[in-house]
Amino acid sequence: MKILFVCHGNICRSPMAEFVMKDLLAKAGRSDVVVESAAMHEDAIGCDTHRGTRRKLDEMGIPHPRREAWLLTAEKAAEYDLIVGMDRYNMADLEFLVRPEDRGKLKKLLSFAGSNRDVADPWYTGNFDETYDDVLLGCRALLRSLPRP
Repeated sequence: MKILFVCHGNICRSPMAEFVMKDLLAKAGRSDVVVESAAMHEDAIGCDTHRGTRRKLDEMGIPHPRREAWLLTAEKAAEYDLIVGMDRYNMADLEFLVRPEDRGKLKKLLSFAGSNRDVADPWYTGNFDETYDDVLLGCRALLRSLPRP
């Protein structure tokens, strides 16, 4: 299975979700799931993960190798089994971007935890703790929902 997390710029929330999910999968002994993250907009293409996200991941002991934000395309979206947005704006962008046959792959992260809330955006709030709590809640619920190999 291939999962893609997306957010506006791919430097705060989606890479946080990528690294949190990879950590949860490793701890669960799941090597059958590939996880990546991408941007919906060009603002930060080529940039590494935001320093606030890196600090929070360090605090939680979650590995986060250097990476570069990249822009999702409809062609690339077709390669994933599940595409997970962080908020209602990401979901609207995804609905517009992906091919009609790929729309069934789209889910909002906190929907896995039974919530319609958006993942808090630290770009505006500066609160990476709140974002981490949302991401962890969603990723744990997503992990529980994955089919067993």
